[in-house]
Amino acid sequence: MCCLKKMNKEYVFRRKQMIKKMVPKSAFIIFSAEEKIRNADNKYKYRQDSNFFYLTGFNEPKSLLILVKQIKYNKCILFNQNTNELKKIWGENNIGQESAIKLLKIDYSYSWNNINNKLYLILNNLDTIYYQFGINDKNDKLLFMAINILRKKKIINKNFSPPNNFSDLIPVLQKIRLIKSKEEICKIKHACFVTKLAHIRAIKYCKPEKYEYELAAEIQHEFLINGNLDNSYNIIVGSGINTCILHYIENKRKMKSGELVLIDAGCEYKNYASDVTRTIPVNGKFSKEQLVIYNVVLEMLNLFIKLCKPKSKIKNIKNKVIHLLVKRLKHIGLLSGNIKDLIYQKSYKKYFMHKLFHFIGLDVHDTSDYLINNKNFYLKSGMTIAIEPGIYIPINKKIKSPYQGIGIRIEDNILITKKGNINLTKDIVRKSIEIENLMKKNK
Repeated sequence: MCCLKKMNKEYVFRRKQMIKKMVPKSAFIIFSAEEKIRNADNKYKYRQDSNFFYLTGFNEPKSLLILVKQIKYNKCILFNQNTNELKKIWGENNIGQESAIKLLKIDYSYSWNNINNKLYLILNNLDTIYYQFGINDKNDKLLFMAINILRKKKIINKNFSPPNNFSDLIPVLQKIRLIKSKEEICKIKHACFVTKLAHIRAIKYCKPEKYEYELAAEIQHEFLINGNLDNSYNIIVGSGINTCILHYIENKRKMKSGELVLIDAGCEYKNYASDVTRTIPVNGKFSKEQLVIYNVVLEMLNLFIKLCKPKSKIKNIKNKVIHLLVKRLKHIGLLSGNIKDLIYQKSYKKYFMHKLFHFIGLDVHDTSDYLINNKNFYLKSGMTIAIEPGIYIPINKKIKSPYQGIGIRIEDNILITKKGNINLTKDIVRKSIEIENLMKKNK
């Protein structure tokens, strides 16, 4: 709850933005995330739904936000859990209704226990409901129950009328979330700062014969010692052939001299994520073959960053970076043929199979749906993105290549500004000579 008093004006502004997108006589409905059971009666640490958090800053489960737009007025309503002194002993410190109204700056707060008695009354005589069906069956059922109550009551009482139109405003909310506020940027910057400390710690600690999980432990240590921060995703520490497994999370192999190790790790600060990858030589020295591939990936990253500025079309940036990739792969003998044909045929996909970038924010892969459906998308000031080129060359007995078994990804987090961009993770060593020098100091 610590951020609410400082940021409640911003959450109020976001809710007003959503209401502007709604038609009169409508309601926007969004539930909190459910608690997740690990096993038996053991729960995972709670993580709020990102869209719900964006509009409320509220981190409690069993909550429901309703924005109501009428012709002459608007209402912001919250259902949340009651305060309970007994539950506080067991770690459930719910703020209740009175505090919710004060802290969240909402109009009304009702007990979650009264949702069946209140929800249908709130929806009565509205025409349109904005709600994302199919995410949670329990929540869908609660909404359908309220609508069915209104349908039955309408038969005997003309004062009751259910909504008949249903739509989804989540894509609109995702678009709003693309542009980060100053407060959001501060949180992402801090997440990147702690991630920097974690990566540098792991790089310094890396030596042959250590296990991948030992590097993961060093990263986790830095996240915990800097405020008990959560991972923004499962830590990836893959050495040797594991560098070619994109989402390798077993982290249990012993690292060998002469191999590379790929470290992909980021943390969350007040729900905002960082996402950083570095690939380093286990023994502190890149081989000739490793360096060739590493420099291609770094060149791709630097080109993408250089082209990142407001009004730049993502499609154009990607085309230039892919052209560079294909040109370099052809030069080192991993591809052959006409460059245009290779790009058209997507021949590079056997070595680079994922996306070049994604947004970061409340989700490590933030609001990506909007981009997927918009080929003419261009960058704007306030956007935060993770750029992650890579080359992965798995071992193939049918192909003779000195680069087999090499997997390299380098990933930085970028803030788009009015004049260009800021690399939020530039202080995590990237150049091969910088990595080697850092590792040499700690042998």
